[in-house]
Amino acid sequence: MAKNVVVVGTQWGDEGKGKIVDWLTDNAQGVVRFQGGHNAGHTLVVAQADGSQIEYKLNLVPSGIVRPGVQCYIGNGVVLDVAHLLKEIDHLEAGGIEVQSRLKVSSGCPLILPYHAALDQAREAKRDPKAKIGTTGKGIGPTYEDKVARRGLRVYDLFHPQAFAEKLAEVMEYHNFALTRFLGAPAVDYQATLDLALQQGARIQPMVTDISAALYAANRVGQNLLFEGAQGALLDIDHGTYPFVTSSNCVAGQAAAGAGIGPGMLHYVLGITKAYCTRVGGGPFPSELDIETEGTPGYQMSGKGKEFGTVTRRKRRCGWFDAALLRRSAMINGLSGLCITKLDVLDGLETLNICTGYHLDGRQIDLLPIGADEVARCEPIFECLPGWSESTFGVKHWEDLPANARAYLNRLETLCQTPIDIISTGPERAETILRRHPFLA
Repeated sequence: MAKNVVVVGTQWGDEGKGKIVDWLTDNAQGVVRFQGGHNAGHTLVVAQADGSQIEYKLNLVPSGIVRPGVQCYIGNGVVLDVAHLLKEIDHLEAGGIEVQSRLKVSSGCPLILPYHAALDQAREAKRDPKAKIGTTGKGIGPTYEDKVARRGLRVYDLFHPQAFAEKLAEVMEYHNFALTRFLGAPAVDYQATLDLALQQGARIQPMVTDISAALYAANRVGQNLLFEGAQGALLDIDHGTYPFVTSSNCVAGQAAAGAGIGPGMLHYVLGITKAYCTRVGGGPFPSELDIETEGTPGYQMSGKGKEFGTVTRRKRRCGWFDAALLRRSAMINGLSGLCITKLDVLDGLETLNICTGYHLDGRQIDLLPIGADEVARCEPIFECLPGWSESTFGVKHWEDLPANARAYLNRLETLCQTPIDIISTGPERAETILRRHPFLA
């Protein structure tokens, strides 16, 4: 019987989902992206037979593409920049990976078009510096807005050129008015947008299909599916630290809506979390540390963890592990188990703090509040544990971890009320400690 697993980030993104999806794909025949756009970034490090390594940076193509024979699907919940998708495909195929015969794209994906990025960037530029969202400027938010406003264009529109041209003219008149009259930005050229979109549509047409039907067909013949989330649960448009969030639902339940399947087809939810906490861009961060002062824990997390965005290259803010945040994330995702990543970044720290709750407006709470305003007023409550001096990098067995590292992980498991099933101890596939396999649990 087929079994399906959902992988989601449980913090503010950048938790290391790509490596874990790649590792789990050993037991899957299909990998599905179900939300977000090319603002997501997954980095995979794949060891070669000669001992060398190849690094792949993916934004839209599911991480399973580096595994020969695995089918990859982009669901209707993903907003699609066709130009970026084609660039990514060309780059992968130039490196010897066959993509087009194994990648299927939903005809229902909303299209990101040039005016969406123009709107995104012009709005962020106009905001007061203190109110900036930290958007990647790639047009993700405006595309989701058009979708909800029912004026968006979708992949299937590309294959009806006359109707597409008429719809595009109408929506571009609306958006160019906003760009020029309100935001003080240049208009986007209609004819250039139309010509390029139709040209790109012809290239992706062979890959376009009914993803919902394809996934049901795969399951009927016993294929395991892996659903790959982008960003992190605390960036979810409904459940995150609003308004400092992304424009899509990042929680596990979106796998059903964003791929066109019933929730009964989702059997196990794996939450990915770092052994500490990071965040890119604006928004509250209760356990945040100083990352600029040499010799501090935050400085070590930033440098040793190579904490800069895969897409934006911005420095990530760093802080202590937040168990109250994780408890919220476990609730909204229905987590079955956790995977801890980047444990080795903490190697050598004399003491470690864990945020177990907060003081908020004169009361003590043990769950991250909903919304940015209350989170910004939270004062963290810390529990201190001893660190370890031994290296955890590349360790492959639980019993080989330092005793204090095992104690730290056991405490996280207790505080988060979710079993730790996997520990990632390095970027390569083999650098993984397995305690319970999601596909075999």
